[in-house]
Amino acid sequence: MSRFSGRVVLVGAGPGAADLLTLRALRAIEGADTVLFDALVCADVRALIPATARRIEVGKRGHRPSTPQDFINRLMARLARGGATVVRLKGGDPSMFGRAAEECAFLERNGVTVEVIPGITTASAAAAQFGFSLTERETARRVLYATGRTAHGAALDWTTAVDAATTLCLYMGCADIRAIAANLVAAGRAPATPAMAAIDVERPGARLVRSTLAALPDALTAERLDGPVLIIIGQACARAHASDAPELLRRARGLPAC
Repeated sequence: MSRFSGRVVLVGAGPGAADLLTLRALRAIEGADTVLFDALVCADVRALIPATARRIEVGKRGHRPSTPQDFINRLMARLARGGATVVRLKGGDPSMFGRAAEECAFLERNGVTVEVIPGITTASAAAAQFGFSLTERETARRVLYATGRTAHGAALDWTTAVDAATTLCLYMGCADIRAIAANLVAAGRAPATPAMAAIDVERPGARLVRSTLAALPDALTAERLDGPVLIIIGQACARAHASDAPELLRRARGLPAC
């Protein structure tokens, strides 16, 4: 049981569009005293933060200056110990490469009550927006979620991802995609395997780059990559296509695009 009246809620903001938030996430945001939000949390999601709540950006971007994790941990604990309801607003799902385990462990060690509210992860949103399925009965029987970065730099061992029936969803892998693609091919994945980059999923300017495993690094060199990029590799990508249907549907409902 917590020794303090405050608490921390780790909230998944989803990939971008505000109308993809869960109802539980929305209620948590509306009830917050303080919100610590990631740099990639969309402006329309941030607009839902109450005017009375304190807002603190704790940006974390790959290969860019980022707020140290230890500082975030200590700040959440200090605010909660002071009696505040703190929302830690994260892009995507907190439990998917979102440092949720570290933050929960730190808060619990310091006697702070913590709750996790899931969000839609970018891979699921990309499949919906670009018209394909991450799994298919005959050709894509498993999904592997992986990060292109480790605590020591670019990930090097891709032996678990070479099975042709595996759809590889690669988070934080764009900067190292050339080395990753070469390592995947060297490990046994076919160079002609369908591959794609889903850029700014469920955000303004969302777009799709379709290619093959071997050619994707060169295909991405012509792209201006300022927002989040998800790499997906596998036969499931062959059905992906760009479509403005979700955007048109949101306009018809009078909902914001992002």
